Amino acid sequence: MSLRADLALMSRWIEPESSLLDLGCGDGVLLDTLTRHREVVGFGVELDAELVASCIERGLNVIQRDLDEGLSDFGDGAFDYVVMTQALQAVPHPHRLLRDMVRVGREAIITFPNFGHWRTRWALIAGGRMPMTEALPHPWYSTPNVRLCTVRDFEALCQEEQVTIVERVMVDQRHRSNAMMQRLPNLLGEIAVYRVSAG
Repeated sequence: MSLRADLALMSRWIEPESSLLDLGCGDGVLLDTLTRHREVVGFGVELDAELVASCIERGLNVIQRDLDEGLSDFGDGAFDYVVMTQALQAVPHPHRLLRDMVRVGREAIITFPNFGHWRTRWALIAGGRMPMTEALPHPWYSTPNVRLCTVRDFEALCQEEQVTIVERVMVDQRHRSNAMMQRLPNLLGEIAVYRVSAG
């Protein structure tokens, strides 16, 4: 299975023959890989019509839906896992979506760019402007990210929502990790990868 490192890490957390809901599934690469190599029964949710069509061409079960509307169509505990990669910061109500994810799935796996990373902090201090980094490549006026957060912000949200953090791994933009990133996640991790469950 040839996946980028963060997706490969996530796939190791997903048990074979389990059920999975992939939110903001894009072109379906993760869903396709897990279906083929781990015999996962997977479903995707994606807003972009072209990406939905691409998923359907791959033979994936995907529905076109705006995540802003929540997951009310899915029952409690409907899936073993609910996955969302690099999309939490792009929804207007991430707290509601997080609550829905742990309701619908036994576990949720979430990745997002860490706004507390030292490069982001330095760009604000040195330039006095909203930062643009490899992890945050868009200018402020055209970014899809509407709710940027840090590792500490996300962990505080989990505490408020009574969501249990099962595991956390930090990676850089090239999806590599090291011991220092794990020791100082809010300062050195560019992308956060979390495994969570209902408290």
